Amino acid sequence: MANPVGEDSWVEYVDNQLREANDLESRVRVIESFRRATQAEPGSLKVWMAYCEYFWSLYTDCHPGSDAGWPHEEQQFGREKFTLDAALHLWQEGYEAVQYRLSDSHELWNRWVSLEMELLRRTATEAGVRRITHLFRNRLAVPHAAWDATSQMFSTFLSEYNRHAYENEMQQVTRNAKTAKRLYDLRDPWEMKLARAAKSRDIAALRAIMSEYIDWEIRLTKSKKDARDLVINFQICLGLFARALTGVLASDEETWLNFVVLISTTHTDLKAGRSPIPASLVPNKLDVLQRAVRHVPWSGAIWARYILTAEEVGLSFTDIERIKHAATDSAQLDRDGMSGVIEMYAAWCGYLKRSAMNPSATEEAVDVAEVGLPSAIEDVKHWGRRKYGEAYQGDPDFRLEKILIQFLTERKEDIDGARAVWEELSRVELHANNYDFWLGWYMWEMMVFAAARSKARSPTPATLAQGLRVPTFATRVFTRALKVRTVDWPERLMEVYLKHCNDYELAETLREAQDTIYKTRKGVAKRRERETAQAAQAAQAAQAAQQQQQQQQQQVAPGDQPMVDATTEVDSSPGSKRKRETTPGEDDNGNKRARSEGHNEELKRDRENTSVWVTNLPKDATQTKLKQFFRGYGHINNIELQKRDDSAIALVELGSPDDARSALLRDAKYFGEHAVQVTPATDCTLFITNYPPEADEQYLRDLFKNCGEIFSIRFPSLKHNTRRRFCYMTFRDRAAAAAATKLDGKPLESGKYMLTAKYSEPMARQNRHGAQAEERELHIVNLPRSATEDDVRGIFAKAGRVTSVRIPRNMAGYSHGTAFVIMETKAEAQEAIRTLDKLIFGNHPIKVELSRPPANKITATTRVADGVTSEQSASPSSPGPSQPAPSGASSGATGTGTGPTPAEIAARSIAVLNVPDTMTDARLRAVLASASGLQDLTKLVLHPQHGGAVLEYATPAAAGKAALAVDGLEVGDGGGGGGGERRLRTGTVAELFKAKGEKRIDRIDVPAASRSSTSSAAAGQTGAGPQQEWGDGKKNKKNASGTAGAALMPPPPVVVRRPATGGARGSGGPKRLLGFVKPAAPATAEAKKAEGGGIAASSGGLTNGVAKGVGSTQEGQAGGKKSNEDFKRMFLSGGSNSGGTRDGQQSNETAVPDGGGHARVQGLPPPAPATAC
Repeated sequence: MANPVGEDSWVEYVDNQLREANDLESRVRVIESFRRATQAEPGSLKVWMAYCEYFWSLYTDCHPGSDAGWPHEEQQFGREKFTLDAALHLWQEGYEAVQYRLSDSHELWNRWVSLEMELLRRTATEAGVRRITHLFRNRLAVPHAAWDATSQMFSTFLSEYNRHAYENEMQQVTRNAKTAKRLYDLRDPWEMKLARAAKSRDIAALRAIMSEYIDWEIRLTKSKKDARDLVINFQICLGLFARALTGVLASDEETWLNFVVLISTTHTDLKAGRSPIPASLVPNKLDVLQRAVRHVPWSGAIWARYILTAEEVGLSFTDIERIKHAATDSAQLDRDGMSGVIEMYAAWCGYLKRSAMNPSATEEAVDVAEVGLPSAIEDVKHWGRRKYGEAYQGDPDFRLEKILIQFLTERKEDIDGARAVWEELSRVELHANNYDFWLGWYMWEMMVFAAARSKARSPTPATLAQGLRVPTFATRVFTRALKVRTVDWPERLMEVYLKHCNDYELAETLREAQDTIYKTRKGVAKRRERETAQAAQAAQAAQAAQQQQQQQQQQVAPGDQPMVDATTEVDSSPGSKRKRETTPGEDDNGNKRARSEGHNEELKRDRENTSVWVTNLPKDATQTKLKQFFRGYGHINNIELQKRDDSAIALVELGSPDDARSALLRDAKYFGEHAVQVTPATDCTLFITNYPPEADEQYLRDLFKNCGEIFSIRFPSLKHNTRRRFCYMTFRDRAAAAAATKLDGKPLESGKYMLTAKYSEPMARQNRHGAQAEERELHIVNLPRSATEDDVRGIFAKAGRVTSVRIPRNMAGYSHGTAFVIMETKAEAQEAIRTLDKLIFGNHPIKVELSRPPANKITATTRVADGVTSEQSASPSSPGPSQPAPSGASSGATGTGTGPTPAEIAARSIAVLNVPDTMTDARLRAVLASASGLQDLTKLVLHPQHGGAVLEYATPAAAGKAALAVDGLEVGDGGGGGGGERRLRTGTVAELFKAKGEKRIDRIDVPAASRSSTSSAAAGQTGAGPQQEWGDGKKNKKNASGTAGAALMPPPPVVVRRPATGGARGSGGPKRLLGFVKPAAPATAEAKKAEGGGIAASSGGLTNGVAKGVGSTQEGQAGGKKSNEDFKRMFLSGGSNSGGTRDGQQSNETAVPDGGGHARVQGLPPPAPATAC
């Protein structure tokens, strides 16, 4: 490894040499290698530490008494070469190179000063004390993370060696360090973010924060607000670049370009006298570029800057040619396609052209350009065809050809040769179809014509056209262009052609041009008609497919409806209001699906048709490397990477179907040393719904395990609608997905649910339609309760034709005083509002208005009263902890009949904070049951938007006991993918409503221009249909306003994980469900352990609001159903064979009395025997 790249490679390279260094000569070679390493990585702390430590070891080994075993002659020569002064000078040199690395420079300095103090302890001298005092003063004037520790070291040193000057020295250091501490405090938030990302080993976050930090630091160096700190800010900025370019961003092209531009602009300011920064502090441009091309050899932009800078500083042709050859010899120059190759060659050809066109250029320079420019064009063509075959058509901007044309025109005055280049380009389809190419050729011909016009006329007789100086060649360009039937903008060419002929040509040519344009326009009109017809056909086909999808979805319960059991009647409670009947295309709330589709069409996310599989990746592949691999092939929305035993596989979501097709070009390309496979991921994702409420990820994996490999399962957030229950299941291949669709319609839970498993098609989400969407449905309020449908129909028939009338009634048959009327047309509905609103009907002034969908259910309420558990819906304006319960259903035991007072409710209510927004009330009840039991819980109100819940207990004592049991309880983060623990906290209801729910950003690499518009809360659309992707939704109003700061510092992405239930993936068996008993079997050690541990032993975390291990299924595949009395006896006896709710969904369990006057939710696990009450 003659030329290692990166600090780790250099340290490894020198370490290999060091192991073989057995004599003085080999040790000197190691020193030379270390010197080369510090030149290649001048800001590397690791390299400087290794270099200084090795040199110090040589200094100690060459002295008598050392146990290194050097021969006497080598010791004598070593004492002359490896002196103490040289060693200390090297430590100082290393410190000066890394002193502005704020986070870690103290490592080298602490080691250096410890050696200095060790020497002082051996021989204490006044000069030695002054030297170390000086070192401390200088160090404490430099911002660094360990400033307090350094100050304490200085204090200890003064106490030991210079006690009489202690106070003065410390006061002086404190005064001098004010600037250093102020500057570090300014950067401390960034350093804290970096430290957190490093601690969590989140490389992607570390890279993103470092990039943001660098951008902020660069702005600070250019700020004129505080000129006194300009120099030290620049040094700190260089130190930050040293950390980035020897660390996580060592191979990041954008960071290197940032650094190169910073150095370049600083040199420009210095040359113009605009910068106060000393020139000695600014790195050499060529040195920086030399380091850059070693780290990112695939960057054509950096190679181009290297060539340009070499020309600017006056390097010889041989040196610049050596740079060009180094670029072409790099095997990675075309890693990202031909753009890097063309960019480098454009810089080389530009150098040849400028050298030849210099007024003082030699004939040799002209000859070199004359040969080198066509040769470069041929090299690029050969390179492109070698990489892409005959499909390669060249540079769309023909940059190299433009340089050659300029050289031939202006330097060689070879107009025919330059015109031949244009002719050759016009035979390439890529250029012939581009109107801009023809206009460029025309402008060149006109420039040549204007230049020739100034020359003396020939004395020979001329034709009429020659006498009038007609630009014949320019006219010929248009006649050729209009013969190309596939040119992209012929209208523009015809417009310029006609104007040109009017300005310059003879009458005959003008007439011919008009004829040509007339015929061409007819052809173009027919072409446009064909294109319009084809577009219309495509639109009709898409509309037909969409309508077919809508018809299929109308037969499927929407994904955000509550999945009601087939055996349970809706609104069975006599006191509940009957819901308004839904019209086609509505969800259970009466909301038209996909409310925002008409306004935010561009925000739809079509994962299923914009994703590709990337397989055969190396095991160490990262999202950042994948992003670089697909750079230039489209915008990347998201990357899901999974590591296998010896490889990795990724699902890459791009911005559009066109981007996905472009990404397929990377198939069979090398990713490191692996030739990866890139295949489309179309038809691999299914939309799954109508599964049991308690089903979790493991349940679904077990259900579909025989279909094929499941890559991932995505669940929606319940933050804005707690009744959503669906998921997207991505299979590894199309065959597995096709096999999974055969389970569509499969009965589950003895026919209770009919599973839906269909191909996911987000773009086919239903548009809003129906009477309400068409503004034909009216809502009438304050009707007499005795009014009938016929009475209402008779009144509204005066305004137009009435399609239907519906008066909601309760179970007793009494009207609520409201009605819904659907008119034939929108105009008739508007007429009814105009004429009938505030009409007196039966002594009641009725209110007539358009029907609007109600708000989504954003909270989930569970009441436990008289041994019955009931779940209620809550609107956004629902009160906090409780409302006085109706008579006979009081949540308290006051016995007054008037309900508890607010003070009494507050005294026995607590708030649980830090609850994942994917955890529903059913799952939270299971967690509470495992911690404190549910005997005294009377009401639970879940508030996902505030990240918590309100618990109301029967007595204040019970509330206090529960608060102690729940506080600090660990639960899973409720996301997906595994891992992630959080602790529940208890507090007051006021604290809960001050808290904000967690934010989720389900994508990476968001363009700065659209960050503010896409950072919405997960599933934020009201009434979104089941195909609404998790992470899409309403725009965050705060972010929509957008500030520069928000664009530069978006909120860090929240990693959403959904681990499988039951511990490790695949470890779960059949589920425990109501009505199943554990078959008799010998108790194994594992079974005893699980039985003894109860819920606490199995709740190793929560997955989407579900405790790991809850619902293990060994008990239940055989055995008959139990009655409620059986479960009551089992609870009283401390049994543990009960099932839990899963996936954070609403459950339909009932509550049974436990014999003690309390209630237990049937289907939830009772406490383990050791903790039974």
